[in-house]
Amino acid sequence: MMELTNKKPDEPFHSGEVYHLWSYLYNAKNILVTMQVLINHTGDHDLKTYLEDLVESCLTQEEQQVEAILKESGIWLPPAPPDRPNVEVEDIPAGARFHDPEIAVIVQNELMTDRVLCSFVTGVAIREDIRSLFGEFHTQKEEYEQKLLDLSKQKGWIVSPPINVK
Repeated sequence: MMELTNKKPDEPFHSGEVYHLWSYLYNAKNILVTMQVLINHTGDHDLKTYLEDLVESCLTQEEQQVEAILKESGIWLPPAPPDRPNVEVEDIPAGARFHDPEIAVIVQNELMTDRVLCSFVTGVAIREDIRSLFGEFHTQKEEYEQKLLDLSKQKGWIVSPPINVK
């Protein structure tokens, strides 16, 4: 068995690393477009600010980092869906609109799912640079998930399950 400490970033990727990097980038490109839609639907100023920060400071940077790694390695990039136009929340019909508590749950689920994926990629990667990168992604998503939880509590959007009092 090879020691991880002897691995260098210039070594080739194994097939699992390629697959997971490519899949992560494909998902990231789609999530960025989904976030554009959710930002359009958001009526709450604090939630909108949070989502814009999440996109700018976390999701876009992750997409750019993974894309740079794949480009540098000569791996074809996944397609990206087209950007969505900015619209005013008032222009979205009431029956077609996501409400702020629903948006918070959608984003929380995405962050949670991405953290699991980051942990998995960290576990299957042999290259230390990939393990470290996805460890950072995991930590950053955890921080944003906590910020969203705090915001949801502050806004009263948390729906708690029944409390067992026996």
